[in-house]
Amino acid sequence: MSPLLKRAVPLLVVMALIIPAGIYFAAKRFPAAKTPPIEAPSISPALSILGEPPDWTSLEVFQYTITREDFERLLTTVFTVGEGWRELIVIDDAAAHIRINGPQDPDFFHLRFATPTLTRPTPRGWKSAADLPPAPPGKPLEGLHIAIDPGHIGGSWAKIEARWFVVGEGTPVCEGDMTLQVTQLLKPRLESLGAKVSLVRTKAEPITPLRPESLLTFARDSGEAADSPAALQRIAERLFYRTAEIRARAKLVNDSIKPDLVLCLHFNADAWGDPTNPTLVDRSHLHFLLNGGYNDSEIALADQRYSLLEKILRRTHEEEALVASSVANTFAAVSGLPPFIYPPNSPNARPVNDNPYLWARNLLANRLYDCPVIFAEPYVMNSTIDYPRIQAGDYEGTREINGQQQLSIFREYADALTQGLAKHYQQSRKPAE
Repeated sequence: MSPLLKRAVPLLVVMALIIPAGIYFAAKRFPAAKTPPIEAPSISPALSILGEPPDWTSLEVFQYTITREDFERLLTTVFTVGEGWRELIVIDDAAAHIRINGPQDPDFFHLRFATPTLTRPTPRGWKSAADLPPAPPGKPLEGLHIAIDPGHIGGSWAKIEARWFVVGEGTPVCEGDMTLQVTQLLKPRLESLGAKVSLVRTKAEPITPLRPESLLTFARDSGEAADSPAALQRIAERLFYRTAEIRARAKLVNDSIKPDLVLCLHFNADAWGDPTNPTLVDRSHLHFLLNGGYNDSEIALADQRYSLLEKILRRTHEEEALVASSVANTFAAVSGLPPFIYPPNSPNARPVNDNPYLWARNLLANRLYDCPVIFAEPYVMNSTIDYPRIQAGDYEGTREINGQQQLSIFREYADALTQGLAKHYQQSRKPAE
């Protein structure tokens, strides 16, 4: 062994003893952060376009709030039109077991049913007619907060929305502008009866900050590989006005306005073909839509399955059906409109309470809004009956149209809704002592 190595050996021995000891004491003083266990990748849920994975834990507040009988009745007679739900929701006497992601997912959300010995009140942020105190004379809507959602956007967006047509030299028919016109007439009528009224939009501009150009990536994901740039642009436009806009309105309603009831105002239409040479039809009709009628492909999507459960548990359907029945019957009496009837065994609609004017359908607006929603679809814009009234615009009193004296179609719409709501809340509120 060389003299240099002999001198180094004692030093190496000392270091071999000191370094491990130093590491030990340092570890005692500054323990290392625990490494989280590596989890197996979860099954990715199938979602609607622009949908977000649901937070199933938020439904925990509804434990023991609904009986098995009520849950099963609503699920099978209002909220579904097929049998596909049976692969995703398993019901026994104690609970409903809902698959979180899909048919092969072993993870469930367990909703425990109310029992005779354990029943909790349904938590909710909206007031039903039965919750309101007696109304002052002439103020049947006192204490009620109503949000009015004028359907579509209108203005310069109307052509993109495909809610625009023109006949010859006539005034263009634009649904988004027409629903806003009804809203402006309806708001003061409801306020005069005591309601607090909030408007989801007040002009012909979108609520969402997104635009079709910002949705082209989503359009490519939801389209076909062979789609042309023009086809992708049309898909992006539909995502803008059908999806992003409605989601933005729902966020505004749920997070900021927080009403007791939402009125979604629309005008119906038949297919009109070329918007510059539209087809007019010889019929007009009326119906109101409540949330429900989910088909099998919709329930297969985790976010829509979650919304279905949330709607059932919030108990919005019962209130929607009560309010809409009064409003629909009054609207029919005021307007003389016959009911629009969906075909038997419709794949996306269910009749409600044997009222020919009421149907359950799963629309984005009535699905995403937390409170009860009444979705109105009166008249037919491209009808030979209603088109002349639309062309006449708004006016006071009556005018001769189609050979008879008629109200402005916009005022008739606002009056019918006002009278229907007043009648319902007047009859349904607790009587004064």
